Amino acid sequence: MFSKILIANRGEIAVRIIRTAKRLGIATVQVFSDADAASLAVEMADESVGIGPPPPGQSYLQIDRIVAAAKRTGAEAVHPGYGFLSERAEFARALAAEGIAFIGPNPRAIEAMGDKIESKRFAAEAGVSTVPGFPDVIAGVAHAVSIAERIGYPVMIKASAGGGGKGMRIAWTRREVEEGFPAAEAEAISSFGDGRIFIEKFIASPRHIEIQVLGDRHGNLVHLNERECSIQRRNQKVIEEAPSPFLDEATRAAMGAQAIALARAVDYDSAGTVEFIVDGERNFYFLEMNTRLQVEHPVTELTTGVDLVEQMIRVAAGERLALRQADLAPRGWAVESRVYAEDPYRGFVPSIGRLVRYRAPEGPAIRNDTGVREGDEISMFYDPMIAKLCTRGDTRAAAVEAMAEALDGFLIEGLRHNIPFLSAIMDQPRFREGRLSTAYIAEEFPEGFHGLPPTGRQLDLMTAAAVFMHRLQAARRANGNGVREDWVVVAGPAKRAIRAKADGGALDIALEGEGRVLRLDRVDWRPGQALFSGRLDGQGFTCQVAPAAEGFMVRCRAAAARVLVLTPRSAELHERLPVRQPADTSRLIVSPMPGLVVSIAAEPGREVKAGETVAVVEAMKMQNLIRAERDGVVRRVGPKPGDSVAADEVLVELV
Repeated sequence: MFSKILIANRGEIAVRIIRTAKRLGIATVQVFSDADAASLAVEMADESVGIGPPPPGQSYLQIDRIVAAAKRTGAEAVHPGYGFLSERAEFARALAAEGIAFIGPNPRAIEAMGDKIESKRFAAEAGVSTVPGFPDVIAGVAHAVSIAERIGYPVMIKASAGGGGKGMRIAWTRREVEEGFPAAEAEAISSFGDGRIFIEKFIASPRHIEIQVLGDRHGNLVHLNERECSIQRRNQKVIEEAPSPFLDEATRAAMGAQAIALARAVDYDSAGTVEFIVDGERNFYFLEMNTRLQVEHPVTELTTGVDLVEQMIRVAAGERLALRQADLAPRGWAVESRVYAEDPYRGFVPSIGRLVRYRAPEGPAIRNDTGVREGDEISMFYDPMIAKLCTRGDTRAAAVEAMAEALDGFLIEGLRHNIPFLSAIMDQPRFREGRLSTAYIAEEFPEGFHGLPPTGRQLDLMTAAAVFMHRLQAARRANGNGVREDWVVVAGPAKRAIRAKADGGALDIALEGEGRVLRLDRVDWRPGQALFSGRLDGQGFTCQVAPAAEGFMVRCRAAAARVLVLTPRSAELHERLPVRQPADTSRLIVSPMPGLVVSIAAEPGREVKAGETVAVVEAMKMQNLIRAERDGVVRRVGPKPGDSVAADEVLVELV
């Protein structure tokens, strides 16, 4: 066994690797860019080495610097995590040349399977069913258009060295190929240092199901069942689970056998993932093989009891697998939600800033993999993931409900995040029934995500929480003179006359006109706290709250509302207030996120059409096309290519 390893990655996966290494008694070395000098991973590691400026191309993708750091610190092996250099055969060879072990597969397997173009050829030669496409590098935009029209739309534009949704675009028209190809190429160069792109047929509404494989250097191979990864946005996985609610035993066995056969053909000797797309008849097609640890590996660990990072380390040290296929049947269910720094209400644009408050939920059914702490900053240079929240249950229903409750108790303040969106999915009947596909988000939220209106139960929760908090404040102001009982609660368009009365340790809230009484007890909240927990009518709940004029902002799952607690007279006056009309900003084309301006395709006097791309802004390794919302003539252009912009900064003004 190694005595010291270096982690050539950052964020939550670096923390994840360090935790296992510590348990095994292995010392750790953490490399870091200037942006990560004060990160949790650096704090946890036994040693740390700076490797350059924040952009990955100047730090985490610098093979020479990482190899030098391993040599200087005496690390015997390097774990690459995922992304960055994890699927670069030259990195593994550079380490081997210095007598340093690579905690991953052999370079031949990386080259055969890690490259998306070569893996398609290899799989076809091995008799594995693959998706129709052009199995070679695309030479440019014109070539991409000709290939796309030969295959037939829609097509998938995909980085050969890609992963994690980077360097991927779906194109339904010639124009989308012309715009998507250079964007995908630029993302691929930025994220992987490799701009090769290929194109294949996009199969609409399939499921994305993958098989986890694990091999050693003595010819032993097992698979650890499947993961369902169909809930995706922009080809980036959002929610994963294990096992899949769709597979039967026969299909699971067939996919597992095919994954092992493919791995055996390349002498695979580490953790890896064979990805498939599966149609409605359970026909499956090889998509690609990721020759590394996957982001979603925790759900496999939770349903098998196997620490995949530990197994990778042991295999790299030359040990034999101690696992038998017969012992790896899935036990229970696990769900993973990727918590991102992004604004779901504004098209999921990245959000950067400081985590002013960060409180992750805890409990026996919860696992939270994260690389941040309260006070840390989410920067524009890296993936916007904040955490991977996982829950486990004996059944799928139990795991999903545990996830919904855990999301309720996940507190993040200081930047935008996607927790309301994740909560919305957990509550959807279609998701609860397991009717999934890669088109799920587009089909369920065709106009984007704008929150959900409160259900009847959620309106009761908002009312009860707001009334309790308001009464507590009113009691302090009353100085023992008693608190009035009659109030009017306004939550969005809903208006309710209520009468609230304390009964021992409980609060009874009579809903006048509805003939019901809400009973709130077991409250856990004090002024200043952002989480309000309690029991309403015998059922526990948690809401997120914040003070607002005459009331509170309250969020329950995906529903949020400003809840006012007014006297009857104040309620009458409130109704007479004029409704403010929003200002017309359609003539302003703004950057929806902070980032770096890559290009501006506009100049004063030029005419633009609605839907036309006028700028490209890069943030968190993704290139975002900024389009005009209406026809117009350019009056003024703000920033230049290479400039940094803030969220809502005007890029182009139209007349």
